[in-house]
Amino acid sequence: MKPAKRSRRPHHWRRDLVELAALFTAVAVADAIANTIAHGPDGPYLLVASAVALSATVPFHTWWARRHSHAPPPTPGDTDTGTGLDTGTDVTAPGSDTALWRMRTTVQDRPGSLAALCGALARHRVDILTLQTHPLPEGTVDEFLLRAPTALQAQQLSREVSAAGGSDTWLERADAHDLVDGPTRVLRLATRTALDAAELPLALRQLLGRCTIHSRPATTLTGRPSAESAPVEGVLDGPVMKLRDPSGGTITMERPYLPFTPTEFARARALVELDARLGPRIPRSQDVLTLPEGNEITVRRAGPADLEAARAMHERCTDRTLSLRYHGPVGDAGRYLSHLLSPRFGRTLAVQTASGRLVALGHLLWDGDETEVALLVEDAWQRRGIGSELLGRLVTLAGEARCESVYAVTQSSNTGMVAAMRGLGLPLDYQIEEGTLVVTARLDAPSERPHSPLDLGEPSALPDRLTEPYGQADRH
Repeated sequence: MKPAKRSRRPHHWRRDLVELAALFTAVAVADAIANTIAHGPDGPYLLVASAVALSATVPFHTWWARRHSHAPPPTPGDTDTGTGLDTGTDVTAPGSDTALWRMRTTVQDRPGSLAALCGALARHRVDILTLQTHPLPEGTVDEFLLRAPTALQAQQLSREVSAAGGSDTWLERADAHDLVDGPTRVLRLATRTALDAAELPLALRQLLGRCTIHSRPATTLTGRPSAESAPVEGVLDGPVMKLRDPSGGTITMERPYLPFTPTEFARARALVELDARLGPRIPRSQDVLTLPEGNEITVRRAGPADLEAARAMHERCTDRTLSLRYHGPVGDAGRYLSHLLSPRFGRTLAVQTASGRLVALGHLLWDGDETEVALLVEDAWQRRGIGSELLGRLVTLAGEARCESVYAVTQSSNTGMVAAMRGLGLPLDYQIEEGTLVVTARLDAPSERPHSPLDLGEPSALPDRLTEPYGQADRH
């Protein structure tokens, strides 16, 4: 941390010397003039006139002196060559010559240990912006947000911290979004979770930083109980944290490179408990659109409450339409809907007509660094731009969730899906194998991008024939 600089006005001795010389000069000149005038015929009158002139200049001199004596002090970084004052340049000021770092290190729980660490950082002109402590039985984990000169490399910084008593040091580049203080960030995450149940996994990811999150359902799609479960109070085991999912099942968080602390466990459990108390919830916002032929449709978020309407739409779709969507036996398509409509595995948009009938579904499914998009439009409502509208909205949701890319798994003969992906105007990558086409759209780099996979699905818990719709078998 930068010490506060004391502001001291310099003593301008040159100015005093000039004023003293001017005074002596004025006295000499006045004496010469007085001698000359005193011997003349109008001497007394001239002396009186001179006294009046001098009296008139006194107010002017007082105003001038006060104006210059209250001049503002020089700004930091300015150099006064006349006085020899050089305030210098702060190398830790925000700008191109500094970099932000997130650092976590463990120090001994004894007086002076943190002071020694801060002193080591100060010697290298490293500014501590924020500091959070995580107490442990054998020490304290300190988490810093640092601003350091760009010339200071991570290896050198880590060595200095280790020499000052820090252990298990971890460093990562940060950005301006990390400048938000901890309580404010947690309140924002709680607000997002309160508004939308689908935000819980993403909020946990942002709360805990770089980690992998798995959401395991309580039962498989075939109705069998899942093998994993977590106690009500949760489990903390070093780099693994397990919490009971309020909607059923288990949320598992893994961070092999950095063990979780009891403080992080308490924060994550509080966020999950908030989700449990609020119950199922989906934003009720909806948009009414008019198709080219004049029909009005409504686009809104969908959830488990739309299960029966989605099954009815399946029954109205042809086998070819269901086959292009699910890449498997069309008779099993309805079994996937409860998984697809769950907010734990992604977000779903539904399109309904003015009469309330569901005619299209668009799914955004979390899958590691990438995110899958999938569309199903009822045959009678195809070729009307509904698929493109849904796809554009899903990509917007993916960008808001800070996803790096989205991909669609389809068949090479599905020209409609390929055309919709091309209509996004994003860079596309194509991969085809045995008739299965994977089209990946790379999104613009977000300001705060996930650093590691966010896996909210569990392919191993699904039937083998269900792995194809999620693209797990074909993408790797």
